[in-house]
Amino acid sequence: MGLKRYFVSSLVVASMLFAEELGIINVESSTIDDKFDNKKTEVSNTSTVSGTDIDSAHVDNINQVLRGITGLTSEVTTGDSLKIHIRGVENQMYMGEKPGVAVVIDGVPVFERTGRVNIDLDNIESIKVIKGGASYLFGDDALSGAVIITTKRGAKYNNSFFSSEFGSYGYSKLLARQGFSNDKFNAHIQISQRKSDGYHEDSDYLSKYLNGKVQYYIDDTSDLTFGMELSKREKDSHGTVGGVTQADSNPKSVFDGDMESRDYTRDYSVELQKYFLTYSKDFENNSNLLLNAYIYKDDTTFMSRPQEYDATGTKQTTYTDDDYVYDNDYSQIQKGIKAEYRLSFDSFAMLLGLDLRENNYKNKTIYRVAQKPSRFSPPVFAGDESSNNDTDESVYAVYGEYKYAFTSNFSMTTNLRYDKIKLDYTDSSANSLNKEFDVFSYRLGANYQLASDWTLYTNYSTGFRAPTISQLFAGDVSTYGETKNNPDLKPEKADNYEIGVRAKYSGIIYDLSLFMIDRKDFIMKTSGNYGDTDTTDMWANVGGARHTGLEFSAKGRLLDDLSMGLAYTYLDAKYTDYKTFGIDFGGTVTNFDVTDNTIPRTPKHRVNLALDYQITPSLLVNANIESVSKYYADDLNRLEIEEHTTLDLELNYSFKLSSYEFNLFGKVENVFDKHYYNSARASGDRDENGVFDYEDLSLTVNQGRFYSAGLSLKF
Repeated sequence: MGLKRYFVSSLVVASMLFAEELGIINVESSTIDDKFDNKKTEVSNTSTVSGTDIDSAHVDNINQVLRGITGLTSEVTTGDSLKIHIRGVENQMYMGEKPGVAVVIDGVPVFERTGRVNIDLDNIESIKVIKGGASYLFGDDALSGAVIITTKRGAKYNNSFFSSEFGSYGYSKLLARQGFSNDKFNAHIQISQRKSDGYHEDSDYLSKYLNGKVQYYIDDTSDLTFGMELSKREKDSHGTVGGVTQADSNPKSVFDGDMESRDYTRDYSVELQKYFLTYSKDFENNSNLLLNAYIYKDDTTFMSRPQEYDATGTKQTTYTDDDYVYDNDYSQIQKGIKAEYRLSFDSFAMLLGLDLRENNYKNKTIYRVAQKPSRFSPPVFAGDESSNNDTDESVYAVYGEYKYAFTSNFSMTTNLRYDKIKLDYTDSSANSLNKEFDVFSYRLGANYQLASDWTLYTNYSTGFRAPTISQLFAGDVSTYGETKNNPDLKPEKADNYEIGVRAKYSGIIYDLSLFMIDRKDFIMKTSGNYGDTDTTDMWANVGGARHTGLEFSAKGRLLDDLSMGLAYTYLDAKYTDYKTFGIDFGGTVTNFDVTDNTIPRTPKHRVNLALDYQITPSLLVNANIESVSKYYADDLNRLEIEEHTTLDLELNYSFKLSSYEFNLFGKVENVFDKHYYNSARASGDRDENGVFDYEDLSLTVNQGRFYSAGLSLKF
């Protein structure tokens, strides 16, 4: 608490200066639209990737888009779904939990049941990342930041566009877009498809999208925008396999008939519908009103839990990769209204916002096969219901931002948000449960312009995450283990401290920041995050963690024909209080104190270097180097994964024939065919041999070298 008081007091003392008359001051932290963005006076570390850069990079997964952003990592799986992490927060969790990052698409705070989000890579106008606690703008789950995605729109898509791409392992993409624009409106509609056979066994996927936008100019000061996206995604496994005897060897990446080489979940089918309507109005007094209404539907089905026992209770000795116990159907509807009003003057600006959400989550699980797990348990049959529940989530929030310029060089920004969250749960077992939370979030930051091209910024901000019904009332709603209720759970909290400098020198833009995230009351099971349960097990506010680090980026033109982008992250993430990490060895749970241990999957060093060389006006070559240092796969810090470095090369050739614009590209990812682990994790004695070692790892192996090529046409 002393550090927080010292940090905040320093900001307040620094503000005791005389005000001056200045130009119009704007609020940057828009949650619906990025039209007010002005990084020069931003008090937090932010990064932005343009849709043009994404399109020209011809990426086949979202990780290739995000790897050039400091402090940000994403879990790579097949297809275009991802789980995003910022500054190592929630890297220790790897199943269906929320990732501690708010993901906002066209003003919609998107959450999918698996903790991942599905993004159409061909429909991105921009991606903006705000680092540090961001609940002051976005509320629940913004423990370490927010990723704001704006989809394509505007008169620049007033054309016809077609493209096709093909690559290794049966990868292909087809896309067609048609746009129209005049003085009153602009519109476009786009259809696309991505598919692949996948590198791993059962890792094939197929994704289809239909999306579009219409922007109508009501008059010179107001407009109305309607957007929609329909998508259907089908994917099987993501290639997780069993452990290895040595940390630096590569395991088999296919199912071989052994139960332990099967993924816990498979055969995903995801149908999404997104609709939004935004109204924008500029007023003569330098103010603006934004209204956004949205509805987002998600229906996900998959099978889970590899089958071990048949209908007689006999343990199977042979398996097929289709022997699974459960069919799961998760559907959710997120709908809401957001409103923001901005007012700007010579020396100050302010934003007032309202965020109203009504979400519904339905989860149904039935047995897909007959089984009898033990001689003492009753048999179950295909079609029997395992669980069926319904949760209503209501969020009522107000928030604001106030910026004041004391001098032409010095300004301060304050944010405050209040969230009331209501949870109501019912299920087929006649449970009726409810809980409410009231949470305040805030930010205080300052920005000082040292020189015309040098700016110092600093801030203190908070993030929170409210407990879920399944954590609060696990004893009533859980269908697995002996977990007890804990209705006294408190929301998780994260305090973020940051100081940084932005500079521009010789055409290169630099950004250097130091940060610390102090995390308190984080929620895990008392026997470990995925530890085996015992009779006293429950979800609890078990302890804390501290994430400290440095982020450095440099981007710009080195020579007339050569540009570069460098992103380096140093991260030291440790548990500050975690005394009960449990592992079951032969039926006996052993608890470990992992306080001061490094948080899994948080490498200390990560660097990305991108180089673009314009050989001729038509020919561009791009090189991208990614290097990641060693990291631990487990909370005990016993299983260390080796570092890896990869190189990607791409060649683009663009030319014009009459009014037709062509682009040809060829790309080689992982040029030196370096095999490494996209993810490596372990939280228990997986092979049940009484020893915790590398054989207990759950691994996703990188696919190695990947080739792709394509052609696009615009007219």
